[in-house]
Amino acid sequence: MKQSSITRFKPHLCAALAFSFLLALTTPIATADNAPPLMLANSYHPGIPLAEYWVSEKYDGVRGYWDGKRLLTRGGQPVIAPPWFTAGWPAIAMDGELWAGRGQFNHAVSTVRRETADDSAWRSMRFMVFDLPAHSGSFNQRLQALKKLIPGLQTPWIQAVEQTKVSDHATLQRMLDRIVREGGEGLMLHRGASLYQALRNDDLLKLKTHEDAEARVIAHLPGKGKYQGMMGALLVETPDGLRFKLGTGFSDDQRRQPPALGSLVTYRFRGLNPGGIPRFASFMREYQQ
Repeated sequence: MKQSSITRFKPHLCAALAFSFLLALTTPIATADNAPPLMLANSYHPGIPLAEYWVSEKYDGVRGYWDGKRLLTRGGQPVIAPPWFTAGWPAIAMDGELWAGRGQFNHAVSTVRRETADDSAWRSMRFMVFDLPAHSGSFNQRLQALKKLIPGLQTPWIQAVEQTKVSDHATLQRMLDRIVREGGEGLMLHRGASLYQALRNDDLLKLKTHEDAEARVIAHLPGKGKYQGMMGALLVETPDGLRFKLGTGFSDDQRRQPPALGSLVTYRFRGLNPGGIPRFASFMREYQQ
């Protein structure tokens, strides 16, 4: 009888995987109680009235929320930045992205996650502000207020995200292609007439060359061949309870130290197979709160 991949896997790792699998099913995931009320995006779909929307680059960083006193992640964790970084910021809420530049996502994450501020690392960070959550007006009105607010701060590392208008889908696609070609992640579309609401709806849309989503890690599946003794794939579960394997997109270091069981990961894909399984699913990163 052909020996299974599990029994060929190193015994001590098998035991660890079994224990971790049970732990993931029984251990609740910690969440922050003070998560800021953020506006969330749906995916873009052709047919929307583009004339009603503003379009901007989607910055590949860490969502940041300034509540007027503190800088927080989208999950509500405090961001430990050097005092000079937030000195002189206004006592009003600002929603934006902590960004280190195109292709510098890992730098942004490692900088924001530090429990002690790394002054030199923060020198390359910017806070790209795209909204004023406490403003009672429409996005059109909030955008005008933002354009007046940010220049007055005279702080080069806090910037208002540039917004533009496009006339049709073909123009939008050309803009997307250019941004991606230059190393950007994609586009965001914001309905001009919308109020700031802590909801996920079509008032805010994201457009990328691929789709992405989050899933929870259920198990580490053993590797074969050159990945013998390492993680070969993640078994993940979507919020709808659908389970599938993520086997590509990992570095060797990530295979040696894979995302923890019970954690959330972001994966990219291209459409869905019959039954809802993502097509060409590939690991992107651990989900950032």
